[in-house]
Amino acid sequence: MSRTPPARLLLLPFAAFLVVLPLIMNGCSCGHDFTFHLNSWLDAASQLRHGVLLPRWTISAAWNSGEPRFLFYPPFSWLLGAVLTLGFNISAAPILFTWIALTAAAFAMYRLAREFTSSHIALVAATLYIVNPYMLFTAYERTAYGELLAAAWLPLIVAAALQARPRITAIALPIALLWLTNAPAAVIGCYGFAAIIAVRIVLLFLQPQRRFEPEREAPAPHPPSALELFLRSLAGIALGAGLAGFYLIPAAYERRYVQIDMAIIPNMRFQDNFLFGHTADLAHNVVLHTASLVALSLLGLTVIPLALLLFRTKKFTTTSIALAALTLLVAFCLTPLSTPLFDHLPELAFLQFPWRLLSLLGVVFALSVALLLNAVTRPGAPRPSHLGTWVSRMLNGVGTSLILTAITLISTYSCYQIFRQGCDFSDRPTVHAQLFATSHGEGANDEYAPTHADDDFLRTDDPGYWFSTDPQAYAPNTIPNPAATIINYDVAPPLDQTVSTPAPHHLSLDLATPQTLILNLRDYPSWRITRNGELFSDRVPRTDGLIALPLPAGHSTIDVAWHRTTDQLLGLVLTTLALLTLGFLSIHSYRTRYTRPTA
Repeated sequence: MSRTPPARLLLLPFAAFLVVLPLIMNGCSCGHDFTFHLNSWLDAASQLRHGVLLPRWTISAAWNSGEPRFLFYPPFSWLLGAVLTLGFNISAAPILFTWIALTAAAFAMYRLAREFTSSHIALVAATLYIVNPYMLFTAYERTAYGELLAAAWLPLIVAAALQARPRITAIALPIALLWLTNAPAAVIGCYGFAAIIAVRIVLLFLQPQRRFEPEREAPAPHPPSALELFLRSLAGIALGAGLAGFYLIPAAYERRYVQIDMAIIPNMRFQDNFLFGHTADLAHNVVLHTASLVALSLLGLTVIPLALLLFRTKKFTTTSIALAALTLLVAFCLTPLSTPLFDHLPELAFLQFPWRLLSLLGVVFALSVALLLNAVTRPGAPRPSHLGTWVSRMLNGVGTSLILTAITLISTYSCYQIFRQGCDFSDRPTVHAQLFATSHGEGANDEYAPTHADDDFLRTDDPGYWFSTDPQAYAPNTIPNPAATIINYDVAPPLDQTVSTPAPHHLSLDLATPQTLILNLRDYPSWRITRNGELFSDRVPRTDGLIALPLPAGHSTIDVAWHRTTDQLLGLVLTTLALLTLGFLSIHSYRTRYTRPTA
């Protein structure tokens, strides 16, 4: 295959620019997850300014008492958002993030399609991928920035699964990138990869004489056996998990310290979110209805080119069978019939919304169109037609630029009109930044609350610390949380009631009588507290989850410091070993592929 002129590749960031152009002109879309991500970026940016290169604790959350969000939410998206927040105007950061994520996704899809088609067709596939309905639903309505960035790695994991001889490193890298970007997308990517490998292994047993018949122009020599394919896949997944070990091991082990199951409460459970489902939450039903329509449209867009491809070529190849199997699997998982899968497959229930699988279907859709165009336009294609000749001429001339621009503009305009979310005054990025800078905390996320804490009893205007003879006492002159007494209270408190102070990490105290020191800091095992240089472990549990320390009369020097627990250190060690392994395998692969024996 010929190489793509570098100038033509600029069409991909240009297509991504056209997608964000409405945001540039009209401002950010304040979608479902907008506030969550923006606050994470502001918090991480503040810590980066103070030299904390990998924050693990979100300081401003839970009304400045903090939560271990950065331990459980993968780091790539909020680190990228934090860097953009530091380097650009806060209002520009979400738009730049969207453009970067879409550009990366386009290049990844181009890389996948280029394995099977010409460069012109690969450009079309890449454009279709970033303007498919679910991608724009994620960008405009959901503003799920972690998922959006993870879309850049899904084509790479599909490419690794479809390699004639899958390389361990090619599998490991996208697996690691997915886990370090978005956990639901990583679950989708791992199961999607497993599904493709399972299809390939079954085909090897059914047709051992034809081990691999790809859509590529020339298959790789010496295709692997079923056992080798399985072992290579398993090794690649293991290495990928190892590369992400510094995140995965603490996130997996420390789940016992937080209420992680709050992520799958009613309305957030998979069984509540199958196509056209209904819940008691009317607003949620509107979103579910929209997602269901997006799912039907994307399923239709995927099935049509797949069917035409099979009709055109009159044969089933490994690639087309794998894509058809993925399409059927996604469609099945969107219905209640898939409940046993969600009940029993590890971590699948934490997908929350089965329609998140549409992110994988977007890859199948774009690749199916690419394969169909390739079958119609390639030299020597069966049953040449005038349509195929016309399409070939269009794709090999200036028509490519016109086609990509037209596709992008049509899809962007229609989806923006449907999915764009308006911004209230308090939703604006500049307002978020101003509130963050003036000690206004943000609400708690229930899934990150300490195991025995109740967010409803957490007050929104606590000082950094206070004293009481009662370990359960609230700070004087603070306002009770209405959620503690009102069922289904879901109204944000007035801004003048959300000014709170993070706990100091060093205190020098002289007490005339024994007192309990209560810090506006959520209790967590990684907080190491010393009194007069000695470890202080006598903490009193509180309903709101704050740290309460009974102190004797006299002088006390209190120091609070975050320390890496054993599981966090183990994760770092595992990532280091995985990086060394990746380096060794990469060097070995390079020597094997490019070094020739001398005579």
